[in-house]
Amino acid sequence: MDLGTTLVAMSPFLMVVAIVGIVLWVGSANRRMTQETVREAIRAGQTLDADTIKALGVKPKDDQNGDLRAGAILCAIALAIITLGVAISFVEPGGDADEALPIMFAIASFPGFIGIVLLLFGLAKKKDKPEAIEG
Repeated sequence: MDLGTTLVAMSPFLMVVAIVGIVLWVGSANRRMTQETVREAIRAGQTLDADTIKALGVKPKDDQNGDLRAGAILCAIALAIITLGVAISFVEPGGDADEALPIMFAIASFPGFIGIVLLLFGLAKKKDKPEAIEG
């Protein structure tokens, strides 16, 4: 295979890498400019209240359900991998297809166990937070 054919075959993957890289680079540049604006305001002796920081585009972290969400997604990925193994063993019974299910179970254990741990972390975090008092 020559270089041109290889690049054409790899172009979808390279495009994904390029898009992610550009998005990360632009986001980093925006954060850098915002931090420089905040530094200049502090040097000038201005006070920065919450409204000013919001006006600069700084978003507060909303990480209330981050662990639960990530854990649920990883558990779903693990179930999808197991389903793929079951489908392979049904489509091609016998031979190498019988080995697909145990292999897929083994592969699914990695995102599955990580997802379970994240779900437990998320549930523990919810229990640690005090309930808001309405009044």
